[in-house]
Amino acid sequence: MHDVAPMIVAVFMFACTAIIWGGFILARHKERMTMIEKGMPTEDIKSLYERNRRSYGLRAPLMWGIVLTAIGLAALVGITLDNWYHLDEGVVPALMALFGGIGLIAFYALERKKNPA
Repeated sequence: MHDVAPMIVAVFMFACTAIIWGGFILARHKERMTMIEKGMPTEDIKSLYERNRRSYGLRAPLMWGIVLTAIGLAALVGITLDNWYHLDEGVVPALMALFGGIGLIAFYALERKKNPA
């Protein structure tokens, strides 16, 4: 007999994701409809939603390039260290998280230097 547990877990995860996403869309719709019913102008509604969104513009590819390059470098270093020293299995994911964080910090430092606040 086949093991059904992995299939149930997968279906449950997708169902939970769909319920959360649907709830988010429904709450956003209700919020917008309430603002329209109260008579708020559409320009004000648009400005509310645009203000909360981060606009990296052309800097977004730079950020993702730095982070993904750092993660790739971490994977390369981790696999090399694992081949040389036969380390534990958790070293490569830990290095990838560490280097990804370092990549984000490097992007922040570049942005801070360009646009001092």
